[in-house]
Amino acid sequence: MKIIVAGGDGFCGWPTALYLSKQGHDVAIIDNMIRREWDNELHSNSITPIATLEERVAKWKELTGKEIRTYEGDLNHYDFLREVLKREKPDAFAHFAEQRSAPYSMIDRSHAVFTQVNNVAGTLNVLYGIKEIVPDCHLIKLGTMGEYGLPNIPIEEGYIEIEHKGRKDVLPYPKQPGSFYHLSKVHDSHNIMFACKIWGIRATDLNQGVVYGLDTEETKMDPVLTNRLDYDGVFGTALNRFIIQSTIGHDLTVYGKGGQTRGFLNIKDTVRCIEIAAENPAEQGEFRVFNQFTEDFSVLELAELVKKVAAEEGLETAVSHIENPRVEKEEHFYQAENTKLRDLGLEPHLLTEEVVREILQTVVEHKDRVIKENVLPKVTWK
Repeated sequence: MKIIVAGGDGFCGWPTALYLSKQGHDVAIIDNMIRREWDNELHSNSITPIATLEERVAKWKELTGKEIRTYEGDLNHYDFLREVLKREKPDAFAHFAEQRSAPYSMIDRSHAVFTQVNNVAGTLNVLYGIKEIVPDCHLIKLGTMGEYGLPNIPIEEGYIEIEHKGRKDVLPYPKQPGSFYHLSKVHDSHNIMFACKIWGIRATDLNQGVVYGLDTEETKMDPVLTNRLDYDGVFGTALNRFIIQSTIGHDLTVYGKGGQTRGFLNIKDTVRCIEIAAENPAEQGEFRVFNQFTEDFSVLELAELVKKVAAEEGLETAVSHIENPRVEKEEHFYQAENTKLRDLGLEPHLLTEEVVREILQTVVEHKDRVIKENVLPKVTWK
């Protein structure tokens, strides 16, 4: 298939583009390079050195003979997007091109407004572009498990059957997002569902859990293809932050009680899930939802896992609890369904001590790049 990967220079998009190319698909990347600009804004960095996108795709072609075309531009510039869609005529559009950080969206008013305008308007442009230029193109949209929030009932995959006053209906699962970023994803989901209903667009919403891991088989082929690894309090995940802290002699800082539980998946499963969705497209007019995670952990469980692996590597560290900068439940019920992707062939890579060890060893190799003042949170919800 011809597949566009929007946001193809980012943590999820880059390995996805390589994986799809290796599988024989004809891949093009759209990216406006803003993720690299945010490093400068936040005085942060990827702990792994990252080559330019031009160097990356050139190295990929040198190693595999496969070309990945690149288009530098913004989905919020509709004329640009239309021209790319006209030139590429994609069968599928994998959409990673959004501001993905909850803390970034909570810095202040301007960051909240930027996040919602960038994410919601960009996705609306993609919907109109598909409608006008490639109406049979399958939109594969990265959502987030954070759309659901923390209900006291099991989380279904997108929809729930409700019985009310003697009548039944299947309705979108209620959303209780926890940041302006997560709210932008909810707005996306509503807009995509509406577009599918009125225009007959086909779309798959992948409500993704927290992604961990660093490498895929493709990114390991050469240092130029290396994926980024974020650790700061804005873009870094709890697992990454704990691993970095363990290597620099810092306590593993758990927010509050540490009972916050979320769904997780390996980056290797992220790329496979995109392939599964592309090769098993939604029907015309169908808005389907897959919960894209493989297992769940609490923050405290992650900290204890990292502490154990670090000790085995000769790095003694302690777990400490700090004030939670977020407004969230710290102890709660969490049970979410995730069967649809497995039914279509996903074979999960689970979070083991060896996975943590591999990331930790990479961090040790590059720990001179750690900006130590970035490992604690600076953004508050309050």
